[in-house]
Amino acid sequence: MSSFYTEVNCQQRNHVGERICGDVFISKRLREEKRTIVVLSDGMGHGVKANMLATLTATMAVNFTREHKDYQTIAEIIMNTLPVCSVRKISYYTFTIIDVEDTGEVSILEYDNPHCVIIRNDKLYDPGWENIVMESEKNMGKELRAVRFRPHKEDRIVFWSDGVIQSGLGSSKYPFGWGVDSATEFVLKNLQKTPFISARKLAQKVLNIAVMNDGYESKDDTSCGSVYFREPRKLLISTGPPYEKSRDIELALSVHQFEGKKIICGATTAEIIARELGREIEDEFEFHDPDLPPISHMQGVDLITEGILTLSKAFNILKDFNNNYTFSKGPADLIAKMLIESDEINIIIGTKINIAHQDPTLPVELEIRRTVVKRIARLLEEKFLKEVALKYI
Repeated sequence: MSSFYTEVNCQQRNHVGERICGDVFISKRLREEKRTIVVLSDGMGHGVKANMLATLTATMAVNFTREHKDYQTIAEIIMNTLPVCSVRKISYYTFTIIDVEDTGEVSILEYDNPHCVIIRNDKLYDPGWENIVMESEKNMGKELRAVRFRPHKEDRIVFWSDGVIQSGLGSSKYPFGWGVDSATEFVLKNLQKTPFISARKLAQKVLNIAVMNDGYESKDDTSCGSVYFREPRKLLISTGPPYEKSRDIELALSVHQFEGKKIICGATTAEIIARELGREIEDEFEFHDPDLPPISHMQGVDLITEGILTLSKAFNILKDFNNNYTFSKGPADLIAKMLIESDEINIIIGTKINIAHQDPTLPVELEIRRTVVKRIARLLEEKFLKEVALKYI
């Protein structure tokens, strides 16, 4: 796993009166290639047509960035494929592409989006942006902006659509819109106050101000994205007893020695670890979720829950999760919240069969532990861009 973690988030608000956003954000973690590709595209206008154009642009940008490293090639392919307004001779789309390699290089390519900003040590950082002027017959004269640099820990990249930078346009406070300079100043002030603010919270703060500038009725589709290079937050989940009883001590030591947050899912697993480490388990008796048993506590462990039912519910929460979801105090919600807030997730899966789960009268969705854990791992990697390691014992 890399020496630091790339946290990515984008917050969006639709044009007032529209049910769908004309800005499209896609982030994809390419685990085999150890890369993360992030794209924000703004389709001309708003509503369904804008969303379709932006979706097409963003999808192509991800796919072509994966295949090519040359800026000119990526830009030519996208621009040759997508339509141009026959009357005004302007493109129907914009894009910002950020390609992060775990080896330590970041590439950014922008076309017609407001300039993104790179922040290092709470100051604006310019790694040497270059302007690329297209020379092909079809795209002659079109200009792009590009840069490559090696990020440092705590670096930030903040990128946005017109909706942010032009918010407040025509108002007495911002007759020409909020502007990149004012938006950047707002970001810098927030980082000085809260230097370790998450990518999501920083993007949300910028979006909130942009929406406020428009009198809480966005005049355009509005998006702010944020990339944060930081120390990884580590989490261990242990679920299920080892196949051989002789490995109980190995499991207990793995939990004891892990540096990060720790969750135990399953009463039998918790009892084994408590016995081997000479610790007591304290049970809670308050039900925060009527479907699940209450949580328990043990010294050196952040959370103890029931096993398969709780993990299955945590999976469903993660599957349906969006930025409007509010976590409850239920065991599955606590697991899902800790997973989302972590970056490098290690899961130890005991392979001993639990007799209770072989009862044919139990509900069909009570799947075997390994299946549920694999589903959670896949979802964490694909939807939340987490780094997940599974260990069977």
